Amino acid sequence: MGAFLILSGSGDATVDMRKDKKDDEVAGSNPFSRLDKTAVVQEAKIFNDTPINARKCTTILCKLLYLFQHGEVISTADATQTFFATTKLWQCKDPTVRRLVYLAIKELNNFADNVIIVTSSLMKDMTGREDLYRAASIRVLCLITEPSMLQSIERYMKQAIVDKVPSVASAALVSSLHLLKKNPEFVRRCANEVQEAVTSDNHMVQFHALALLYHIRSSDKLAITKLIQKFSKSYLRSPLALCYLIRIAAKLVEESDDSNDRTAYKFIESCLRHKNEIVVYEAASAVVGLPNITSGELASSVSCIQQFCSSPKPALRFAAVRTLNRISINYPDVVCVCNVDLENLITDQNRSIATLAITTLLKTGAETSVERLMKQISTFVSEISDEFKIVVIEAIRALCARYPRKHATMMSFLATMLRDEGGYEYKKSIVDTIVAIVEDNPEAKETGLSHLCEFIEDCEHATLATKVLHLLGREGPATPNPQRYIRFIYNRVILETTQVRGAAVTALAKFGAQCPELRQSVIVLLTRCLYDTDDEVRDRATFYLAVLRDGQNNVVADYILNALQVSIVGLERQAEQYLSAGDFVRPFDIKQVPAAAQPITVTETKQSALSAEPVAKKPEKTKESRQEIYAQQLAAIPSIASLGPLFKSSPRIELTEAETEYHVALIKHVFAEHVVLQFDCKNTLNDQLLTDVYVELENVEEAEAKIVETIPLEALPYSQLGSTYIILDDGGGSTSFPATLKFKVVDVDPISGEPESDESYDDSYVLEEVDIAIADFVVPTAKTTFGAAWDALGAENEVDETFALATMESLDEAITNILKFLSMAPCERSEKLTEKKSSHLLLLAGQFRGGYEVLARVRLAIDPSDNSVTMNIIVRSEDKTISEVIANTIA
Repeated sequence: MGAFLILSGSGDATVDMRKDKKDDEVAGSNPFSRLDKTAVVQEAKIFNDTPINARKCTTILCKLLYLFQHGEVISTADATQTFFATTKLWQCKDPTVRRLVYLAIKELNNFADNVIIVTSSLMKDMTGREDLYRAASIRVLCLITEPSMLQSIERYMKQAIVDKVPSVASAALVSSLHLLKKNPEFVRRCANEVQEAVTSDNHMVQFHALALLYHIRSSDKLAITKLIQKFSKSYLRSPLALCYLIRIAAKLVEESDDSNDRTAYKFIESCLRHKNEIVVYEAASAVVGLPNITSGELASSVSCIQQFCSSPKPALRFAAVRTLNRISINYPDVVCVCNVDLENLITDQNRSIATLAITTLLKTGAETSVERLMKQISTFVSEISDEFKIVVIEAIRALCARYPRKHATMMSFLATMLRDEGGYEYKKSIVDTIVAIVEDNPEAKETGLSHLCEFIEDCEHATLATKVLHLLGREGPATPNPQRYIRFIYNRVILETTQVRGAAVTALAKFGAQCPELRQSVIVLLTRCLYDTDDEVRDRATFYLAVLRDGQNNVVADYILNALQVSIVGLERQAEQYLSAGDFVRPFDIKQVPAAAQPITVTETKQSALSAEPVAKKPEKTKESRQEIYAQQLAAIPSIASLGPLFKSSPRIELTEAETEYHVALIKHVFAEHVVLQFDCKNTLNDQLLTDVYVELENVEEAEAKIVETIPLEALPYSQLGSTYIILDDGGGSTSFPATLKFKVVDVDPISGEPESDESYDDSYVLEEVDIAIADFVVPTAKTTFGAAWDALGAENEVDETFALATMESLDEAITNILKFLSMAPCERSEKLTEKKSSHLLLLAGQFRGGYEVLARVRLAIDPSDNSVTMNIIVRSEDKTISEVIANTIA
């Protein structure tokens, strides 16, 4: 027994020794990992010792800097005490200690008091003979000096900027760049010295000087243009300076309104022939990123990038193939010339390069090469990270859109990847791609749904399972054999979490609603769900059972098939107003809530992972739409707030040319019985103050409308935006009014903006006509199941009209113009035209002012005799007059 105890004890000791040894090994990798802030502050008192122990002081300074860099905060008293102890180290001649002192003072400046007392010591070092100390002292001095005291060091800063020692000059230039935020005038006074520094022989000094010169002149576009002209002609030796000048030129091209001035673009293009690889790549990348670039202008840049594909440097190869990948998104034909080089990169040892090469080939290659590329991807896809797998998946998605007939090969590959191990984002990208293929390609629907059914059988992500179940409920009932999916859905009711079980119940209800032959079987399954442990699942099952057993088509369509299509923020606002009013005898009117283009169950489509620029993840929150922002602004005006809830706001319409002295834009706000015209005005003349600004409409009475009130703008100073309003009581039809901006002009001083006298004179400015169309009274609302909604409305208020669209030359053009003219949403992806068809059926849905639902079936056909387009439109709504207005709008 004793022996056992001894052995047991020795074993525990051995374990403890091993733990200590392991801890020591971990600590050995970072000696500062267990620092105590209080202990380090106490150790700093050693700075006061005489003589100074340089070795100990170096260690303690390093500990202090480590704490500051890791976000530690010390009290003002401790910081001040440590700071004064640190100043004693100026007596130390050790260069390492001195350089650490500079760094410590920069960090202590954030916490300690009276740091400014070291200014004289820093100025002494700044003007001393030790170049090692001069640069560091300049950086610290500019950081701790107050803006009001900068004049005392101005002379020294100017000397430092043009100093012959590169490190000193760079320190002065970079410090001046930071000082621009504190005192821009001080830095502008050094502009001559900065210009001289740009001619320096040192590459880094030249780069820093150019950057500072640009920031000094950044507010003056003409000065920036002259800067580019000057330095594009003179030879900048620094590759970094040239790269920076290329970026300045590219920004100028993007912001320039003058398409004839191509000085900046010519400079960028000339850099494509530079000897330095960095400059050539920067120029090529800048050209690629320019807006409205043509394929011809891209050709020279692609040619330069193509040469980098065969570079022995992996960084250049990666940069080249990544840029080609970005170009191929919008210009795949331009990149086709690089396909041979990209083929060679497939076998590159760097898997990142190989992945980007293949995804680029998937976008630019021919249809015949799809199988070969997919086979090559499968050989190494397991070796790359999830991030690059997502890039491959998104490339496959784009390829399916280009070559729909290759969906079988793609779908098989995606299904294999779906069975592999991977994180949430990886699995989500595959599911999103399969869903996109299913929605865009009817031939791939059954195959895609089968793969997704197998996936949810063993899916560990509830969000993805819910998304798949939602898709099954929407697409499954329309397949030739819908009952095959019931088993997969009901398995989720038995085996999954509450969230998934609720989604499964909803999916079952949709099968019962759209498939009369399966309704009784679905009712039996939903009855079993009444005994679920969660009240959400039980409530859904009870609700759907009541609707399905009732059997009324309009009830089934409204409460199961077509989700509520209202603005979430608007619904919340109307509910709050209803509750605060306290009048509960009057029922809540859902028609008062602004409609939304998509059902509230539709998730936002995010940017593709193929984007060459990383997408920053933002916290998800309920977003206010543009219309809801307008609703809040209009509610602050008493005469407009009394009109009721806002139904629709139009896009911004310019009523003046961009270069005119007065800018006026129109936004039309539609209410239940009124239209509010909002005129956003801007005065571009700095010697005028406009007062009593309003817009006058002509021929109002002829259009059977009435101006209820005009709300003028009291004053419109130079370069400020103001709004004036007109409240119209209109008849709800199409009309147009000639418009004139009227105002009084007060002459003011251009510099101070103060009126020169109390006198004013009347003036006016003719605007473009104000048009009000039927589309302004219709909000597009897409229906998930159009057939059910169509049957629910009935033929009581149906209107049937036929028109010849003589100006339309193709079905595609006709669809685009009809959607724009009627402002109704296409349903069931009917806006997508199947190739080589002479006829097409377009299904449209919307909501007319007042909350009236409107549906339309538009059949388009091409007349073979003259290739004109004939249109037959059938409109159904809750009001016969509305049906006639919509149908006759195109006449």
